[in-house]
Amino acid sequence: MNNNKLLKLALVAACALASGATMAQESEGPWLVRARAVNLDSANKDTTGLGLSVNDKAIPEVDVTYFFTRNIAAELVLTVPQKHDVRASTLGGKIGTLKHLPPSLLLQYHFDAPGFKPYVGAGLNYTRFSSVHLPAGVGIDKNSWGAALQVGVDIPLSKNLYLNVDLKKVYIQADVFAGSAKAGTFKVDPVLFGIGLGYRF
Repeated sequence: MNNNKLLKLALVAACALASGATMAQESEGPWLVRARAVNLDSANKDTTGLGLSVNDKAIPEVDVTYFFTRNIAAELVLTVPQKHDVRASTLGGKIGTLKHLPPSLLLQYHFDAPGFKPYVGAGLNYTRFSSVHLPAGVGIDKNSWGAALQVGVDIPLSKNLYLNVDLKKVYIQADVFAGSAKAGTFKVDPVLFGIGLGYRF
């Protein structure tokens, strides 16, 4: 068999493999739903001079991802309002509690790799603080907008089931007020490490 025929056969085989991979990808459907257990590790930086911090904790997380193409997707990350203790190191410890709800929307790029599917993402976080119980005269801005960054990987377990490992950095901050005067800014800015399962359909 001459080189031209070998080249043609190789091209046909490559096209067939690519077509099969594309059909397999499309057969999974555009939706991917994941459930994760996530460790929230807060940066706890503030400019008030009080040494403010909130506790780290494990939280549940659910996300819904839609694939526009085999590589481009959007992910909406959801959880339930999370309660935190608020501490001030200069005042000797716990000074109150609050809840926060931090949904994020990210645009992702999913890489083609054999045996696993790594991805990166970037987007926007909105956090709503509620049930804020702090000393009299102390208040916070209850709305926060910030960036969200993400890296992760989906590892196939079966036809539509994936093991997911995910790492996010989310920028969350709140202005702190003493009476009507701004006392400084408290930055939660957590790192979230999650492990869970995903189902694509």
